[in-house]
Amino acid sequence: MNLSAYYTPTKIVFGKGAEEQVGALIRERGCRKVLLHYGGGSARRSGLLDRVERSLEEAGVAYVSLGGVVPNPRLSLVYEGIRLARNEQVDLILAVGGGSVIDSAKAIGYGAATEGDVWDYYTGARKPEACLPIGAVLTIAAAGSEMSNSSVITKEEGGLKRGCNNDLCRPAFAVMNPELTLTLPAYQTACGCADILMHTMERYFNHGDNLELTDGISEALMRTVLRNALVLKDHPENYRARAEIMWASSLSHNGLTGFGTDGGDWATHKMEHELSGMFDVAHGAGLTAIWGSWARYVCQNRLDRFMHFALRAMQVGPGEGMEQTALRGIQAMEDFFRSIGLPTSLSELGISPTDEQLEQMAESCIQAVGGRPLGTVKPLTAQDVAAIYRMAR
Repeated sequence: MNLSAYYTPTKIVFGKGAEEQVGALIRERGCRKVLLHYGGGSARRSGLLDRVERSLEEAGVAYVSLGGVVPNPRLSLVYEGIRLARNEQVDLILAVGGGSVIDSAKAIGYGAATEGDVWDYYTGARKPEACLPIGAVLTIAAAGSEMSNSSVITKEEGGLKRGCNNDLCRPAFAVMNPELTLTLPAYQTACGCADILMHTMERYFNHGDNLELTDGISEALMRTVLRNALVLKDHPENYRARAEIMWASSLSHNGLTGFGTDGGDWATHKMEHELSGMFDVAHGAGLTAIWGSWARYVCQNRLDRFMHFALRAMQVGPGEGMEQTALRGIQAMEDFFRSIGLPTSLSELGISPTDEQLEQMAESCIQAVGGRPLGTVKPLTAQDVAAIYRMAR
């Protein structure tokens, strides 16, 4: 077992009507004025923002609002939010939305509580020393940002997508009502399920020793998502399946499934960040487009892990030896991705990067981790990353 720490300070309120508790949760913390941060018009049209605002008003909590968050949230809006939070002297950022909104709120929280350029935290030039408290009303089960220490922001200039991981940004509370996900488009639901699976697999595929219990939790979580994603494909109104997926989203990315491990691989995520930074694709779809190619490229280095994945998570029958079993598991996951309408190649994703663009993304991947090899299952050079991108075409 590796030296590990598990820190999950987020208070969860889960179930129907949970958003009505927002005002009371903020008052519990002694906060008096919040920045209400959200995405597009759907939060208003659905009545959710009205309910949240009413809860704030009933609790005597003042608020100012900033909408406009888009998928792959933009640095320019973060800067706008920082200025607003400082000018209005807010003492909490309340995100109403999915992972993009929560990530943007975290970045605003960093920038409003500290001096200098918040982008420095995302390039690794500096480490955050403070963050305003974050609260979340979750509307999309996907990124797990409602309980994680992670925030990912895209800088429009240069199409750079970078992440900052720090416990200071872990939300103080998250309000989770699965009913709020009932109207999501099927593709968005599927992308969310893929992101949940990938957050679990990034930790599961590592190059260290693993606790049996941590593996068992990870495998059960993956089976739960695989099963309920198929339920939602045919029955999107199924509340129970929505609830299972929403809770899996949080547990996949709060550190639980990485406890006792070396932290996991994360190469697929880093590679996808370059894809969505350059081509602005949906994060979950970008992950599924390249995961199979990554898995086949590196699996020889951890055949035992890939075999366990095949047998325990994907529940496929054993092949003639570890390698065949491992490959069956990879194929089964790709088959699942296709079954819920997600791509397993760049062409299916709808993009056709040139050789020059592939090389550029590969070099940027390595630069983003300080020039070190990428990943742990098989440490990847820029040449390796470019080869995986080419396999994924």
